[in-house]
Amino acid sequence: MFDVNEYFNGKVKSLAFKSANDKATLGVMAAGDYEFGTDTIEHMTLISGEMSVKLPNEDNWRDIAINEMFIVEANTKFQVKTNCDTAYLCLYK
Repeated sequence: MFDVNEYFNGKVKSLAFKSANDKATLGVMAAGDYEFGTDTIEHMTLISGEMSVKLPNEDNWRDIAINEMFIVEANTKFQVKTNCDTAYLCLYK
């Protein structure tokens, strides 16, 4: 079925689901700066809004375009900045 997740005092919320082969979350973030940790490889796609990311082992922030996907390796931390309310899709591998 579906799980509802809430982080950062409600500023990030996601709806998680699992099919036979995949796990995914569809979520929203209020404008802000966040740091997330991963347990598995994550394929994250910006659906709407604005997002910049700083991935592990990268020195610079990268702006993400709508419908652009980026990959975060397992067992790492990454930083996200949003300038407005933002929506994303995250697939876990």
